[in-house]
Amino acid sequence: MLDSVLGKLARQHDPNVLVGFDTADDAGVYQLTPTQALVQTVDFFTPIVDDPYTFGQIAATNSLSDVYAMGGKPLTALAMVCFPEKGDFDVLERILAGGLSKMIEAGCTVVGGHSIRDPEIKFGYSVTGIVDPARVLKNSGAHVGDKLIFTKAIGTGVISTAIKRGQAKEEWIAAATASMTTLNKIASEVIVGAADVHVGTDLPVRPVERSSAFQIHALTDITGFGLIGHAREMALGSNVSIRFYASKVPLLEGALECVRQGFIPGGLKANREFAECLVSYESAVPEEIRTLLYDPQTAGGLLASVAAKDADKMVKALQSADIPAAIIGEIHEAQKPTIEITP
Repeated sequence: MLDSVLGKLARQHDPNVLVGFDTADDAGVYQLTPTQALVQTVDFFTPIVDDPYTFGQIAATNSLSDVYAMGGKPLTALAMVCFPEKGDFDVLERILAGGLSKMIEAGCTVVGGHSIRDPEIKFGYSVTGIVDPARVLKNSGAHVGDKLIFTKAIGTGVISTAIKRGQAKEEWIAAATASMTTLNKIASEVIVGAADVHVGTDLPVRPVERSSAFQIHALTDITGFGLIGHAREMALGSNVSIRFYASKVPLLEGALECVRQGFIPGGLKANREFAECLVSYESAVPEEIRTLLYDPQTAGGLLASVAAKDADKMVKALQSADIPAAIIGEIHEAQKPTIEITP
């Protein structure tokens, strides 16, 4: 909806904008100097768990994720709060405390914020980070032959729906909460620290030479549009097609059972309705897996398009940092369907 509205507006032309909204990337990037650029993003949503402190942690983790997905380092954040006029302010304090705990973990300073009265609680942050213009990682730029590496399991959307209906098992809640409160900080640092990347721009950019660097061609985080939705953006932005190995996609404990019991969020249905026209499945791919590929994630993992020769080494580097990374797909020349799902 927003994309259709933005498409009707006049576009600003500023050579300092390295990443805008043209390719539906994770955050905006604005160059300040040859060695410094700002990364800017904003995200907020309604509670998806019962505990206020945990909700604050999840909201902060999710808000920070887009900066990490650009290869950036978060610096400052502004809190955004919608809260009922007659709400329990102890609840609000716990939400803010949870968010602050993750901001401290990220080394990101909360410098202010804005609040309004609202019958429904909403919370999140606008986050500003910094990145070397020569090391920006965009969601476009994937190369034919690349392998796709993913750093978390999927299923937070269906499990959150089960939580709202009071049907989630404790072990499901624990697994989803652990995932949603794990920053992408370390995963991003491993990827960026090993990456050999650059962003095209007319502005002067400091050359980066790393003879031992891995070739990382594209990076995004998997959030509200689900794995397929964000992969679609990567494929279209890079003019390639994608093949996923369904059996290799990590799933959170309880995710399959949630689908079987019908705990399907509205966002999943919307994602599938929007993107499935570009997807084909081999007959052996189970329907439950097909469904989960569209599951909207909160604070989901990073999806990296990596040169095939470096993929195994990148997975080992991530796993050595306790990141459960896996190769879940590969990049092919542009063709129809844009995304192919194999067993």
